[in-house]
Amino acid sequence: MSDHHKETFITKYIFCQDHKMIAKQFLITGIFMAVVGMLMSAIFRVQLANPGESSLLYNLLPGSWINEAGALNPDKYLALVTMHGTILVFWVLTAGLSGTFANFLIPLQIGARDMASGFLNMLSYWFFFMATIVLLVSIYVEGGPASGGWTIYPPLSALPQAIPGSGTGMTLWLTSMALFIVGSLLGSLNYIVTILNLRTKGMSMQKLPLTIWALLVTAILGVLSFPVLLSCALLLIFDRSFGTSFYLSDIIINGEMLHNIGGSPILFEHLFWFLGHPEVYIILLPALGIISEVISVNSRKPIFGYKAMVGAIMAIAFLSFIVWGHHMFITGMNPFLGSVFTFTTLLIAIPSAIKVFNYLATLWRANIRFTPAMLFAIGAVSAFITGGLTGLILGDSALDINVHDTYFVVGHFHIVMGLSAIYGMFAGVYHWFPKMYGRMMNKNLGYLHFWGTFICAYGVFFPMHFLGLAGLPRRYYENSAFPMFDGLSEINSIITFFALAGAVVQIIFLFNFFYSIFKGPKSSQNPWKSNTLEWTAPIERMHGNWPGELPIVERWAYDYSKPGADEDFIPQTVPLKEGEKEH
Repeated sequence: MSDHHKETFITKYIFCQDHKMIAKQFLITGIFMAVVGMLMSAIFRVQLANPGESSLLYNLLPGSWINEAGALNPDKYLALVTMHGTILVFWVLTAGLSGTFANFLIPLQIGARDMASGFLNMLSYWFFFMATIVLLVSIYVEGGPASGGWTIYPPLSALPQAIPGSGTGMTLWLTSMALFIVGSLLGSLNYIVTILNLRTKGMSMQKLPLTIWALLVTAILGVLSFPVLLSCALLLIFDRSFGTSFYLSDIIINGEMLHNIGGSPILFEHLFWFLGHPEVYIILLPALGIISEVISVNSRKPIFGYKAMVGAIMAIAFLSFIVWGHHMFITGMNPFLGSVFTFTTLLIAIPSAIKVFNYLATLWRANIRFTPAMLFAIGAVSAFITGGLTGLILGDSALDINVHDTYFVVGHFHIVMGLSAIYGMFAGVYHWFPKMYGRMMNKNLGYLHFWGTFICAYGVFFPMHFLGLAGLPRRYYENSAFPMFDGLSEINSIITFFALAGAVVQIIFLFNFFYSIFKGPKSSQNPWKSNTLEWTAPIERMHGNWPGELPIVERWAYDYSKPGADEDFIPQTVPLKEGEKEH
């Protein structure tokens, strides 16, 4: 199925329905937003290290954000924190990770020509792109962007007169979120239908790579939880614009009693965190799926406990819907209900531990190839363990009360979400880059990027746990008003040093990525000697993935180093020999 007509710029890039191109669009947009989000974090980290002082980095901001002394305005500090959280959680880790790898890998790994609906796929990207534009515009409106934290709790976000950032900026935030959710739902439905209906001959569910299992369950999570966030945002729009009281009650502002009665901000929290916790796994599962593939290929060993891994993915997905209350232990929750949420939260540690132990068992006595992708995959498992252990403290209501809303939470959240998921994303980019662009990335720069990122990331997020244990609250512009925190300012300076160094290290990746697209050495058909179907498709870009017949699947995806085999890998398309056991 080759294209007989010449593609124009518009048909190739704008109205393109080819899943590989749409995946690249998601990736490039995700990388751009990651740079924006990272610059924001660098700016507010400088403010925390040197409160009330001027900095060169502030020149990147609109002029109204800076006060007479050349320092950052306190309300704009909150705006930076909010936008950084929103961009990284939704734009980079949800859309950048799922959008890129689901689009790219699903048709290729299941042996399909394309997604079930190319048109819906194109729409999902353009909704995401429009959401991106609206979000970026909100930074420049009068009053600044949304500044109620990325969780946008009412009444702060529900009353335009509460803070400058709750005006036009908040309205644009909600608009961009609505567009984002529509794009996300279109994409997720497409992924589910494609995996269930378009698998090639012989590709049963038991032969699917773990990557596809992870992406399937992620898409189901998205379809079930994102509409709840949409309803949550809609009720907030009603409270803001149409005088309703879903989240507002008995509020006095500037000495004036508002007419709103009967609402509850706690309702918002329940609705928000009903999405918010599955969202953690919408981010994490694709990364864990990518890691499964990368670890198996570079260990030259079958993945340990395939069925247990699939079971763990499903258990995590199910349990993620019944743990949201652990974000709300200090809202006055009934202690009995708190103990229920503690139980379900600690329960989710079991499937997570199964995944970790299976990764370690795959690595055990393996013939490991330390490619950049493999290093990031091992780094992701390391971060998942570190962050998971601190999660046990936050999941227990009796312990959580002591560290809730301190830097302990920030440290935990970033190590699990930020590091594990970002490392998974990097592992995926380094591993499938040859397939995406037909060229190789520079290995030595990849090593430099990994070690720089690894050291700096732990330098940023590990000390935060100690700040949290000392009681330092999160989201504060400065802590100089509290004498008890005076001794902690040095730690904040160390964190900022590592944050800025980590941001500089990412320039290595950006250079390596964009240079290799055009100038990297040409890749062979199957550079990693991998079994999965995508490496059987021709390298040159074509609509339909395979010329002629679709491949037929004869075995599972993890036949590495099989005893009695001629080579240390047997692709999925090779028929079983006489007397050969499946696995």
